[in-house]
Amino acid sequence: AVYSRILEIIGNSEEAQQQAFSAVKIEPAPLLQPEYGETDAGAQTAAAGANDFAFRLTSELVSETGEKNFVCSPYSVWMPLAALTNATDEEHKPELLEALGASGITEEDLNRAASRMLYQLTQESMKKTAEEYGEPFHDPMKIANALFVSNSTTAKREFAQIFADYYRGEVMSVDFESPLAVDAVNAWAREHTEGLIDNVVQEFSPLTVAAIANAIYFSDRWNWEFDEAQTTEDVFYAPDGELTAHYMLREGDELSYYEDDKIQAMPLNFKTDACMYVLLPKDGDAAGLLQELDSAYFDEICAGMNDRTGKLLLPRFTVAGDTFNLNQSLIKLGVPLFNEAEAPLTGGLVESDLPVWIGQAVQKAMIRVDEKGTTAAAVTVMEEPGAAAPIEPEPTEPFEMICNKPFVFVLCGDTYDGGNQVLFTGMVYQPEE
Repeated sequence: AVYSRILEIIGNSEEAQQQAFSAVKIEPAPLLQPEYGETDAGAQTAAAGANDFAFRLTSELVSETGEKNFVCSPYSVWMPLAALTNATDEEHKPELLEALGASGITEEDLNRAASRMLYQLTQESMKKTAEEYGEPFHDPMKIANALFVSNSTTAKREFAQIFADYYRGEVMSVDFESPLAVDAVNAWAREHTEGLIDNVVQEFSPLTVAAIANAIYFSDRWNWEFDEAQTTEDVFYAPDGELTAHYMLREGDELSYYEDDKIQAMPLNFKTDACMYVLLPKDGDAAGLLQELDSAYFDEICAGMNDRTGKLLLPRFTVAGDTFNLNQSLIKLGVPLFNEAEAPLTGGLVESDLPVWIGQAVQKAMIRVDEKGTTAAAVTVMEEPGAAAPIEPEPTEPFEMICNKPFVFVLCGDTYDGGNQVLFTGMVYQPEE
């Protein structure tokens, strides 16, 4: 069996990267640019499905991990699975589309949606404008995809071209029998997350024929930064006991705010169109909230925001998540690619008659939040072996949202087809800095 883990940050030599793999040159088509006033029903279905997938995956993972600090990037899982619809056999493809929230559309619709998402999430339009005027551009979002293929075979040409055109995916030839392959993949992960996620794999089985990977990196400043002079120490009521946290203050007359009988919620906007939603469960059960939160309720929260007078106290925090083995959660969501007996990726991913399926899928993610802004990163690797409630009326008095007990966060990018596209989800049970 193929085994891998995502570990803490450790440097690797560039020499290892060069020796272990070589890039396959494929010229990608331009990403698809959504046009103002245009409607793409397939892309809208895919975008909504990606958010539905995000909350379903989060719920499954939280049910496995329990009550502790948690962060994941469902989008980093959704994207390589979306790409793999193009390599999945016809018998299993409808199951995969359904698991991704994309029932009723084709893999071509999904490809188009992914390309349109990437165009907006990575700020392609602003990049082009900056280049035209010769101005520097701060890129807050970096998303990379790669397919590492055993040098004993080659990637299926049709899949490789689709992967490049719609997912900006690189294809690289790797000697999985060499220990340098581990260093090479880890170097790729480090490069695409500014060094925050590294040592993605410990080892590869020599029977591995391919590994598909996604890396996502986000770093941006708040549109309205917290005043560090107003940050104060106070108690945080963690499940394991009281501890001291540093609380950032935001108060004013026009704060966007939502409240119902279960939660208080506020969005914190970044310089770009991205946003982080802070959700404070009134009963303190952050894990329960994340397990129950779905795309319909999240849309209700976002649509129900009103400008209010009040204040937010939010602790600075860093969550460096554990390594997640995604296999069982994805199987529960209906992803059919782990079926070794039926090997649904055979013939669609690489030029080989060997049975191909996903043997292992893992992710590690992190997020850091302070007065200036937020940095978050995640890497997902999937290895393919080859061988055998009602809402209460809005209160009119000023609100206080004091996040001194476990709370939930949802970090979103903005897209034309999906609005708030969920990138990271998580909860803070005890703030660490």
